[in-house]
Amino acid sequence: MILELNDIHTYYGESQALQGVTLSLNEGETVCLLGRNGAGKSTTLKSIIGLTPPRQGTVTWRGQDITGQPPHRIARLGIGYVPEDRRIFPGLSVRENLEVAECKGVDGDKRWSVARIFDEYPMLAELADQDGSTLSGGQQQMLAVARTLMIEPRLLLLDEPNEGLAPVIVKQIGALIDALAATTTIVFTDQSVHFALKHAQRAYILEKGVVVHEAGSAELRDDVATQQRYLSVA
Repeated sequence: MILELNDIHTYYGESQALQGVTLSLNEGETVCLLGRNGAGKSTTLKSIIGLTPPRQGTVTWRGQDITGQPPHRIARLGIGYVPEDRRIFPGLSVRENLEVAECKGVDGDKRWSVARIFDEYPMLAELADQDGSTLSGGQQQMLAVARTLMIEPRLLLLDEPNEGLAPVIVKQIGALIDALAATTTIVFTDQSVHFALKHAQRAYILEKGVVVHEAGSAELRDDVATQQRYLSVA
C-alpha cells in the first residue's frame, strides 16, 4: 500500500466532518471518492495533505506516519493537491504560475518542466504570458493541475476537478486523468458517478463522514441499488 488512512476523525472547530474514515491505495491506482454533498470527500483529501489535520487516526504514506504534518512538508514527500477553487496566483502569468512551483521530486527525479507542460498541453502554451487569474474556468483547472505536476507528485489529489466546467472541458479533464494515471497514483472526488467510474479503477462511497461502501468501478457501475441508496439526490 502506498497510502493508508486508518480511523480518521477530522473536525472543523467543534463540528466533526470525518467519523472514522479508513481506506487504502495501491501504487499506480486511480481511486475516486463518491458521496452526496457534505459526505466528507473534500475533507478526506484535506486530511491527507494536512490542511485539516485529523484529531484521531493515522495517515500513512509509503510506510511513514504523516498525520498532522504541515502541508508544505507533505507536498515535499510527493503528494500534490489541486483544490476545488484552484487557487491560481493572480498577477502571475501562466508561465510564472508554473515556474513558482517547480522543484525536484522526492527521489531527485525531474519529469516535468515548463517546456514539457507546454508541449503536453498546448492550450497553456498559447496563454503563457496571460495573467492566470483571467483564464476561463476550464483553463484555470488545466493550469492548476499542471502547476501541481511541477512539484513532481507521486500521488495526485484532485478535489472536484469538473466543478462548474462545460461538458467539452469535462472530457478534456477525463483524458488528462487517464493520461496521468499511466505514471501517477490519483485520488479524485466528483459529483458525477458516470465520470468517476469511467476514469477510476475503484471507488469509495462516503456518507456522513464514514466510508460505507467500497467496490471496483465495474461492480459499482452495475450496482444500481447501492448507487440509489448512497448517491441519489432524490
